[in-house]
Amino acid sequence: MGIYDLEANLIDGTNKSLADYKGKVLLIVNTASKCGFTPQFKQLQELYNKHESEDFEILGFPCNQFMNQDPGKNEEIQGFCERNYGVTFPMFSKIDVNGENAHPLYAYLIEQIPGMLGLKGIKWNFTKFLISKDGEVIDRYSPNTNPLDIEPKIEQLLLEKSV
Repeated sequence: MGIYDLEANLIDGTNKSLADYKGKVLLIVNTASKCGFTPQFKQLQELYNKHESEDFEILGFPCNQFMNQDPGKNEEIQGFCERNYGVTFPMFSKIDVNGENAHPLYAYLIEQIPGMLGLKGIKWNFTKFLISKDGEVIDRYSPNTNPLDIEPKIEQLLLEKSV
C-alpha cells in the first residue's frame, strides 16, 4: 500500500483520491485555526502561490486533537482560512491524526517517518510531511519549522523526474 491508494474528503465533503496527485510534490500539513502556529498559513500560501504551476500541492488537514484548537465545522474552518490567509490550496475535512480514529493517511505517514525517538504519532498542529512525485515520504518537519525553510528541498524535488 502507498499514499496513492488512499482517499480523503475535501473540506466540502467531496471524496478525493490521493492518486489524483500522482506526479506532484506534496506538502501535507495538519492545521488548526486557533493555534500559535496558525500564522504559518501565510507562508504555506506563499509557497503554494510560487510553485503551484510546477506540479506542487499543499494538502491541509484540519485537526482538533491538540487542545481543541480547531473546534469549528468544516465550513467555518474553510471560511477562516480563506478570509484571514487567502488560502487557495486544497483543504480537507477535519480528521484525527492520532489514536484509533486516525485517518489512514496519517497512520501511513507516521509509519513511514516516525517522530523523534521513534514516536508513532503527531506531536502538534502544523507537523509537515514532504512527499516526492513518486509518492515517497521524503521528510517530516516539526511544527516549529517555518514552511519557507522547506522551499529548497521542495525545489530540489520539483526538478526530479518521476518514475
